[in-house]
Amino acid sequence: MGKELLEKLQKAIKEFDTQAAENLTKQAMQEKMDPIQVLDALTDAIREVGDGFGKGELFLPELVGAANAMQKATPILEEEIKKSGARRESAGRVVIGSVHGDMHNIGKTMVCTLLTADGFEVIDLGINVETGQFIAAVIEHDANIVAMSALLTTTAQEQKNVIEALKAEGLRDSVKIMVGGGAISESFAESIGADGYDPTAPGAVELARKFIGK
Repeated sequence: MGKELLEKLQKAIKEFDTQAAENLTKQAMQEKMDPIQVLDALTDAIREVGDGFGKGELFLPELVGAANAMQKATPILEEEIKKSGARRESAGRVVIGSVHGDMHNIGKTMVCTLLTADGFEVIDLGINVETGQFIAAVIEHDANIVAMSALLTTTAQEQKNVIEALKAEGLRDSVKIMVGGGAISESFAESIGADGYDPTAPGAVELARKFIGK
């Protein structure tokens, strides 16, 4: 029964069925399945969707749908993992947010979902995040990576402001910085001193893995 339920859960992710993802995850927990095992199965499913997107076989709405389904399942499993005292091996800690003045959330949320599924500890600061909030979060959580999103050309410069603040605080060398969003390009990322850029959520996960050496 456990294997069959895991297969149904993976199908729910790949078919973007948010209600099934939530209900089946709750069922798995009621049946006392290992939440880490369930989360690993879901991770395999969303990686498959991400790989399909990267190859051009799937499109953005499908990636968003899979991420939404994953978001319904993940909190349930994380709560059970905490209750059990078990720990999923962490791939690294990522502080992420849309920079000050930027209210856009969809792309960032998708990156958060995929990073969490991939085993990263994600500290999501939300939208309109001020420079000081990034700095405080890096210190508090001993972050390995800072990820910043900016959809607007008017807010893109805020990414540089955060990088300069990290330098001023003596923190720049302790973190890797990746940037993204509609207003960002490879050349812009290089010009502000970021360590990397990718225009897609699956690409951001690949970048994070490279930073951590996974």
